[in-house]
Amino acid sequence: MSVSTAATARTVCAPLPVLGRDVTVPLVTGGEVAYAALDYAASAPALQRVWDDVAAYAPYYGSVHRGAGYLSQLSTDLFENARGTVAGFLDCRADDQLIFTRSTTDSLNLLAAALPADCQVFVFETEHHASLLPWRDARVTWLDAPRSPRQAVETLEKALAGRDPYGPALVCVTGASNVTGELWPVRELAAAAHAHGARIVLDAAQLAPHHPVSVRDLDVDWIAFSGHKLYAPFGSGVLAGRADWLRTAEPYLAGGGASRKVTRREDGGVDVEWHESAARHEAGSPNVIGAYAVASACKALTEAGFDTLVAREQYLVEKVRAGLAGVPQVRVLSLFGDDAPRVGVISFVVDGWNSSHFAAALSAEYGIGVRDGLFCAHPLVRTLLGGDPQTQGECGAPEAAPGEKSLNAIRVSFGAGTPDEHVERFVAAVRELVTEGARWTYRTEDGRCVPAV
Repeated sequence: MSVSTAATARTVCAPLPVLGRDVTVPLVTGGEVAYAALDYAASAPALQRVWDDVAAYAPYYGSVHRGAGYLSQLSTDLFENARGTVAGFLDCRADDQLIFTRSTTDSLNLLAAALPADCQVFVFETEHHASLLPWRDARVTWLDAPRSPRQAVETLEKALAGRDPYGPALVCVTGASNVTGELWPVRELAAAAHAHGARIVLDAAQLAPHHPVSVRDLDVDWIAFSGHKLYAPFGSGVLAGRADWLRTAEPYLAGGGASRKVTRREDGGVDVEWHESAARHEAGSPNVIGAYAVASACKALTEAGFDTLVAREQYLVEKVRAGLAGVPQVRVLSLFGDDAPRVGVISFVVDGWNSSHFAAALSAEYGIGVRDGLFCAHPLVRTLLGGDPQTQGECGAPEAAPGEKSLNAIRVSFGAGTPDEHVERFVAAVRELVTEGARWTYRTEDGRCVPAV
């Protein structure tokens, strides 16, 4: 990014207001400090705009779809309008279905339940467990971690060309890694899938909060993401895409709302006629407030302008990467190399430190919240760390020797609500911990490092 672009990112696009921006936390060394929330990849703080929209609607809440009262009709309109807003945000095709779920995990499990018989699924080992694990009833082909976008496409093409027997197939791929932040060649992978008669589902949990996502432009068959990573405060998710497999599958949940007609048979059984619309997989009373929150977040990001949001985030990415590069003991994890485009998700290890110990010190001594561990992507992190993990010891005692492998890594992640000061404090804290060590003593409690009291 040029100096002028970085300056524009800072001045034109200030951080979007989020909940928790004024929260202070105590330090073990004394005093309090404003909390630096740098764990956006797990759950991003809710936008203030989204929270305000939800609060304004809350007094008018009513049960949807089947109520005759004014509030029920109002809530029904709001729920279905939210569906349209999110579909527009994703640039869905006219005949696509958009189903509200609980999360990305829920969305992909729903799709897994809708696969036709004998469907073969192709998944890279680099996926988050939400994309890696739902396909238990399908024939799964695991693909090794590629070391370049081109290799990812070539690996998929080779696997698809060799599949036998030729039948229904699905490729599941992430848009942006929740470990490295690297962007995957989704459009090229979709072209490869379609060229070999397969379909593709995009896990956009880490992509949608950071970049515009177009179902049409990427030419994916389905897309899944979570509201809580898109600055929405409630447990909601989305699965959007082709309707045919969803219309013919057994409902994900059996119950009210999914059924069009239920009748008793003379033999005492029950006949059910299921809906063919999105309602088929939305049984029960839906999370109206959650759906509205997701739609509000989509509107807020669109109105803020992704061009400036992306530019500012890249400025922060470069600031963090430059800071970490200045600490020789830090190794940033990457599949595709330093020049690969990425979102605001960076994982690293520190020579001589147990990752849990390092993350605990960032929190207790600097008021910085990051994530440590395997990030629900165990095969990927193990690959990035150079092989099978070794047995984890007590936190910091004994500390890993310089150059020794670590079971876990540390992840810093940020986004539209992150101020410059938070990443600057993080970089300074990393440098200080590495050069001067922790100022406090830590112990292991329930498998985690915590400050000793």
